[in-house]
Amino acid sequence: MSPYLAAEDLSMFGTDPWWLVVVKAVFCFAFLMLTVLFSIVWERKVVAWMQLRIGPNRHGPWGMLQSLADGMKLMLKEDVVVKRADKVVYILAPIVAAIPAFMAIAVIPFGPAGNEISIFGHRTAMQLTDLPIAMLYILAVASVGIYGIVLAGWSSGSTYPLLGGLRSCAQMISYEIAMGAAFASVFLYSGSMSTSTIVEQQHDRWYIVLLPVSFVIYIVTMVGETNRAPFDMPESEGDLVGGFNTEYSSIKFAMFMLAEYVNMVTVSAVSVTLFLGGWRAPWPVSTFWEGANHGWWPMLWFVVKVQLLLFFFIWLRGTLPRVRYDQLMKLGWKVLIPVSLVWLMLVATVRTLRNENYDFADIALYIGGGVLVLLLLSFVVDMFREKARVAERPLEEPVGFDPMAGGFPVPPLPGQELPPVPRRSPRRERELIVSGGPDTASDGSSDGKEASDG
Repeated sequence: MSPYLAAEDLSMFGTDPWWLVVVKAVFCFAFLMLTVLFSIVWERKVVAWMQLRIGPNRHGPWGMLQSLADGMKLMLKEDVVVKRADKVVYILAPIVAAIPAFMAIAVIPFGPAGNEISIFGHRTAMQLTDLPIAMLYILAVASVGIYGIVLAGWSSGSTYPLLGGLRSCAQMISYEIAMGAAFASVFLYSGSMSTSTIVEQQHDRWYIVLLPVSFVIYIVTMVGETNRAPFDMPESEGDLVGGFNTEYSSIKFAMFMLAEYVNMVTVSAVSVTLFLGGWRAPWPVSTFWEGANHGWWPMLWFVVKVQLLLFFFIWLRGTLPRVRYDQLMKLGWKVLIPVSLVWLMLVATVRTLRNENYDFADIALYIGGGVLVLLLLSFVVDMFREKARVAERPLEEPVGFDPMAGGFPVPPLPGQELPPVPRRSPRRERELIVSGGPDTASDGSSDGKEASDG
């Protein structure tokens, strides 16, 4: 192996007794469930604070048991299965969506790979397991969760869930491409796909400093991957009544919501592992405290970083409005994917030059100068293009179109106008009939009165 690649030492994994593996697996499951319960209450509290409301304050102290009460309520509600549904797939879809969300946490390191801690007298690593291709495992598991959403929309036997499942599938697949390119940049720079090795490679500088474009791309794609606002098109109530989960109720609906929040925790943990130093203490703490990265303390730093990213999810939901679906797909295919591919080529070039023993300062100068030139050229081209568009706009004539050309009425696009509606002129002038006019002598009321008096 090249000296510039990370030396993977995974010998400490796979040696734990079976009972310790079970303990770690139960801990990972409990960590996800407790984080989800806290995140739901925290989201409602933070959004209420942003909107000058109170938020949940009835169940438990400060309303902290509100999400637990909601989960119990959903489990006790009537479980309705629609008549036209494919019952086997209809029931399996929430399970297919929820199980992969829990599986990715298995390769996330909560602490150093060495035998730092002791559990019931047995020294072990603070990680369930690790693989030489751990990040590919995370991508594969995340891709399986899409099937649950697609099958849920198809098996419901209704139009709106089918549309919600299809648009959700298109959204998640589109954003996974840019996410994979962001992962590849980390692979190239660290020389490994093992999560524990990637964290070890960030001992001097976190990858958010070295690979800022990859971090920004991953942050955007993880919001789109988890169907969260402002990219929550699969569940946009105003467009689709409720999306792919319209026909679901009770515990099956709760499993879809559980999968969404578990995915939030998982992508936040992956982001911490790849770009924010993983379990390592922040810079000011690690400079004066030698034991900050040993013992049980790394788990504290890891949890704090994950919670900060979850707060970022909540902040986005309380700040940004929902985008249109065409804007979402344009961002994914025309912005994120090209930028991620260009950035991947730049990272590969830098890595190759470093392997050839070139000075890093010169590399940064050349790459930075090239990026600035490209940005300047794109800005100039866009400026002239906008000027030309504004100059041509008054000369354009409104383009007419047939709203029934496709067999159903469609609204006009920008620059198009509806044709004038033909109206038939009336054959004769119609008399205006006024109810309760000023002349009431002709209504016969006085004549009737005189006749009765006579």
